Amino acid sequence: MTVPALLPTPSPSPVAASYTRLAEVFPGLRIQEIAGGEPLPGGAGWVGADELAAGGPALDAFLAWDDAQVLRDHGARARPDVVASFGLHRYAWPACLLVTAPWFLDRRVPRLPARNVSFQRALGMLAVRVEEFACLPDDPAAALPGARVVTDEDALRAEVRASLAEHFEAVLDGFGPRMRRGRRALWGMATDEIVEGLWYIGALLGEEGRAMAELDLLMPGTAKPYKPYAGSAGFRELTGSEGPDGAPRATRDRATCCFFYTLRPEDTCVTCPRTCDAERVRRLAAPA
Repeated sequence: MTVPALLPTPSPSPVAASYTRLAEVFPGLRIQEIAGGEPLPGGAGWVGADELAAGGPALDAFLAWDDAQVLRDHGARARPDVVASFGLHRYAWPACLLVTAPWFLDRRVPRLPARNVSFQRALGMLAVRVEEFACLPDDPAAALPGARVVTDEDALRAEVRASLAEHFEAVLDGFGPRMRRGRRALWGMATDEIVEGLWYIGALLGEEGRAMAELDLLMPGTAKPYKPYAGSAGFRELTGSEGPDGAPRATRDRATCCFFYTLRPEDTCVTCPRTCDAERVRRLAAPA
């Protein structure tokens, strides 16, 4: 009697639990993992990060969505560099969480070059192929294929910065010429997206304080600059903005401006360098 061979059991994903938890607290973003050898999704609104990095027709089509949205919502067209800045933000904010969420939740850092990420903005979906990740020596995932064990938390933070730098080095090459900003400003924008994305998710998880502490160590800025990044997490207490628990709320000053003020000068982001602390306190105290 011939015994049929058993199919190999797929290796568990080192980041699946993190991505599931992220979707639970932030349903507006869903992440689909793609097995090795399978193509990333394309067509029907999907765009590969490597296509955005190439800066050709795929990026033109991606930014056309932002151009149309600005015209629809504000009744006027934005400058092309402003449209490109909006487009980069709308890609970079969720893309950063592909790396920072697993690091924050499970101390695992996937390496995600641009060729391994695809984005469907209308559906709020990212597709990723994780081929390699870093973890700590006591992590059970250290035995999984693709694991690279690093010595300690500081080394793991270096892996976060390296993974994101590899990804955005390519993506900024595509967006940069459209944005009319120098490299330092582009990396300042990437720094802001890394910090503000995880800060927001940390608050949804009920761990805002830990997220801020982790981000201060990840992006210390001028105290210990890590190139190519520009700027820091730079959290500070906002005097006079006590929340329901009586503790002062936190704020930070973005390294860069998104240029939204060019559409509505009276409406700046709460962390924009143009927004004074008194205005930040007023907005944070206002009913939701």
